[in-house]
Amino acid sequence: MKPEELESLRAEFEQFVRNECAINPEEGQNSQGQGDAADTEPAPAFVDDLQDRLLSPAKSGVYLSRLDIKRIAEAIDESLPVKERKKMLKALFRHTTSKAYLRSAFDEISRHLEGRMMIYRELSQAFPASASIFEGWCVKIEKIRKMFDQIVEDFEEIEPTSDPMMI
Repeated sequence: MKPEELESLRAEFEQFVRNECAINPEEGQNSQGQGDAADTEPAPAFVDDLQDRLLSPAKSGVYLSRLDIKRIAEAIDESLPVKERKKMLKALFRHTTSKAYLRSAFDEISRHLEGRMMIYRELSQAFPASASIFEGWCVKIEKIRKMFDQIVEDFEEIEPTSDPMMI
């Protein structure tokens, strides 16, 4: 490649970076104006506690990856962009208005947790000396599943009205 062509290519690339990738300091967004405004929308009150417990392997006994959360969303006919796990979980429950939706989401999460429990049981059989560790994780998973039932029971459905300001 000739030096002139390389300079032209470098200038074109730098122009692209300035136009498409630069951050506008006054807006805090990229030049196209697409930020994470959806991430700042309010979510139901239970989401913060759910994030704290479900996304912490020390509390839930399982690690849910971004791919796991995406699969859960797809199973309940939701579309989520891959982001930070907390943001994905918040987006999954952001527009929850019915117990049926909440139940279907928690049922799908429970299926994923059950899959992990099956793995833990197999590992317990294969490595008996570690069985107590895996059993502790299974107990934590069961506690999380009971928390799902309590959240659904306590959830108050929101019925849409023609007047959004009417409560």
